[in-house]
Amino acid sequence: MLRTLLAIWLPLAPVITPRQEVAVAAANGKLYLMGGLAGTTVLSSVEEFANGRWRLVAPMPEPLHHSAAATVSDSIYVIGGYRTISFEPTDHVYRYDTTLDQWTRVADLPNPTGALAAATIDGRVYAVGGAQTPRELLVYDPASNQWTALAPMPTGREHLAAAALDGKLYVAGGRLPGNRNAFERYDPATNTWITLPPLPTARSGIAAAALNGRIYVFGGEGNGQSPTGVFAQNESYDPVSNTWRTEEPMAVPRHGIGAATLDGRIHIPAGATVQGFGVSAVHDAFVLEIPKRRRAVGGFWILDFGFWIGLENPKSKIQNPKSVRPLTDSPPFEQSICVSVCSDRPPASSAVPRYAYRSFG
Repeated sequence: MLRTLLAIWLPLAPVITPRQEVAVAAANGKLYLMGGLAGTTVLSSVEEFANGRWRLVAPMPEPLHHSAAATVSDSIYVIGGYRTISFEPTDHVYRYDTTLDQWTRVADLPNPTGALAAATIDGRVYAVGGAQTPRELLVYDPASNQWTALAPMPTGREHLAAAALDGKLYVAGGRLPGNRNAFERYDPATNTWITLPPLPTARSGIAAAALNGRIYVFGGEGNGQSPTGVFAQNESYDPVSNTWRTEEPMAVPRHGIGAATLDGRIHIPAGATVQGFGVSAVHDAFVLEIPKRRRAVGGFWILDFGFWIGLENPKSKIQNPKSVRPLTDSPPFEQSICVSVCSDRPPASSAVPRYAYRSFG
């Protein structure tokens, strides 16, 4: 019987333009990467990931970095950010219609701000924090095209992360000016905040996403224990037990990132591998479990999302998931990878992206 496979980072097709301080969202079954910094160049370009490939779609109306993004139905809202390399904040908000590939400017924020976070609850967009508005919490109603101020966040911060789960807004980490471990939850039903157990590792420039009833917080910068200054930490919060758990660290530690959940994976495209400016084209995804097997070929099970797992010993467990390394790379990034030492290879006839793991008992 196949068991759950935990804490696996999957390398996926790299982004077209390496960038950091990006906006990331999923909509209409696709992943979107918007704006950001490529060195000292502020980007307006938008990349769409679907079927294992990236392609360029309609650019944003203006170049932006350090913006927030949130999805309502098939539309993505890009909120605030900085317009220039001199970090000029903006109050502009844009809606991207993923079905029409069109951008529309909607109601401005009450105040210009960058390095904020956003999430969607019940069809409304919540924008929180930011360098110029560190305690501000706003909600946007697409039906009325209006922003409304809500109860301010207890701990002001920027470069924070936010995610929605079960009708509540969770806000983690950030800085002002140093890294914070604050973790707070907002309840829209009562317009109130509560303080939760702190994020185990204080960090900023992070990303967060919800999956399988947990909040995951990834990466960040300001790590004095690393020569790159970047955190590899991946920590998850369980609202039922009100506790944190340490998860498999990022295979490629980054900051200036965004995260989006799509098809049971948390995708993290681009970001910086060193503190400050240091762009990357890396795109990987954090996966928590394997779907049930589909069929067996040559001692491997072909699984529903393209994994290969050796079943010489059904009770065996994968060792050293951090040591995943690419073996082949052929379009469209159909890649076989192994954990530790692996000589078993899946048949070349497979038409889906392949990931091969050796089981060790």
